[in-house]
Amino acid sequence: MNIFHLLDGAATRYPERPAIFRGDVLVASHARLRADALALAAAFSDHGVQGDRIVVAAKNCPEYIAILFGAWAAGMMVTPLNAKLHPREMAMIIEDAEPVLILAGADLAGPLAAALPGGSPVVEIGGEAYAAMLAHTPLAGPAVTQPDDLAWLFYTSGTTGRSKGAMLSHRNLLAMTIAHLADFEALSPRDSIIHAAPMSHGSGLYILPYVARAAAQIIPASDGFDPDEFLDLCDFHLSCGAFLAPTMVQRLRLAGERRGGSSPGLRSIVYGGGPMYLSEIKSSLAFFGPVFRQLYGQGESPMTITGLCAADYEGASDETLASVGWPRSGMQVRVVDKRGDELPVGEVGEIVCRGDIVMSGYWRDTPATRKALRGGWLYTGDMGSFDRSGCLTLRDRSKEVIISGGTNIYPREVEEVLMAHPAVEEVAVCGEPDEEWGESIVAFIALKPGAEATTAELDSLCISRIARFKRPKRYVFLPTLPKSSYGKILKRELKLLAEAKAISQES
Repeated sequence: MNIFHLLDGAATRYPERPAIFRGDVLVASHARLRADALALAAAFSDHGVQGDRIVVAAKNCPEYIAILFGAWAAGMMVTPLNAKLHPREMAMIIEDAEPVLILAGADLAGPLAAALPGGSPVVEIGGEAYAAMLAHTPLAGPAVTQPDDLAWLFYTSGTTGRSKGAMLSHRNLLAMTIAHLADFEALSPRDSIIHAAPMSHGSGLYILPYVARAAAQIIPASDGFDPDEFLDLCDFHLSCGAFLAPTMVQRLRLAGERRGGSSPGLRSIVYGGGPMYLSEIKSSLAFFGPVFRQLYGQGESPMTITGLCAADYEGASDETLASVGWPRSGMQVRVVDKRGDELPVGEVGEIVCRGDIVMSGYWRDTPATRKALRGGWLYTGDMGSFDRSGCLTLRDRSKEVIISGGTNIYPREVEEVLMAHPAVEEVAVCGEPDEEWGESIVAFIALKPGAEATTAELDSLCISRIARFKRPKRYVFLPTLPKSSYGKILKRELKLLAEAKAISQES
């Protein structure tokens, strides 16, 4: 089984149906997409063998889809990188993945090559070398792969900030695709998806169910999310779907209100990746109508643990709207205590799940794999509880991750950068509620006696080391940070201070 066969089937049945648009401009039919993918597969095979990794570091672009299917046709594993990462962060992931080839967007190719050891091959997407790859004689067909062969190396992070590669197989991706078609959308060749969220993550994973039904992929001309552009695309294409973070949903609603109405071409929005506040989903339902589906998933169980389908919103209670819904097709979900014993209805514990969608483990990280996968179950690190109807509600995140604009930010990696400032004695990074982004980052700083540091200096340090979106929005300077009797910084107390806005910002 090779996930490439999803494209092969679509191109065989609907060769001339549109496959990819850039804004309102047709880029490729399904037959053209298949030919490009098989040509790239031939080129990739010149660089490595079946099972090797291909890294993609790019903003959303039409070429992304051909690269994914080209890697799979070659029997290789694709490793997409978040285009917002700092080149140094990308280089750390690349060092771990050890790819045979790196493809990067025009804006990232140079900085990434400079951050890598000499000799690392970086091909600029759309450049001359990439065009030469497309000129290869296409493979006659995809490589023969087994269901458990790896297809997508999805880099996530733990609370330490060290990136871990969730190993996703062809079986995992096919199970995810089937669950989407079963639970969320009965797609057809008349439908389309707008890739406004990063294709390196959730939106990119949703390429698969749309290809499986020969539906169109739309890449905004802006390469990202602009609410007015999104609504314009819905007016042009009709029957549009999308995966959006909750903060994007809010921005889209506000844009629609300014325009005086939604678009009739908006068919569905799947939202996830962060908390959707009850007031916002109510407002969005009232404005857009019954277009929503909610997912709860992780990179380790891509896009699929629990969810709310369209019918679940009809007459839903506040408790249901504030929940993450019911277990998805093919998934078994439990809430357990520290010993792994299942807890009764209403009690809060760690959420665990199992099914064909769950990863096989972390790339070259046996200790992390053993911790996450126990007794056939994925331990998510998230805390929740079931109600009597079997609906799951998230209660807390045991991993201290901050989710801002749908993107995970791990406190430890920000803290380590701030600790590099010679004046910083202690630092703790937490999330605080943010109406626009869901959460924003606040850094609590204790300086060394007699030392001085400004927010501008700390900002500059962060920008030089990590992605801009990980930079704290607010700095709070304290004489010392609160600690337990064991000397551990009490982040819960700091979060209460941040949420209450009890401390004024200092510079």
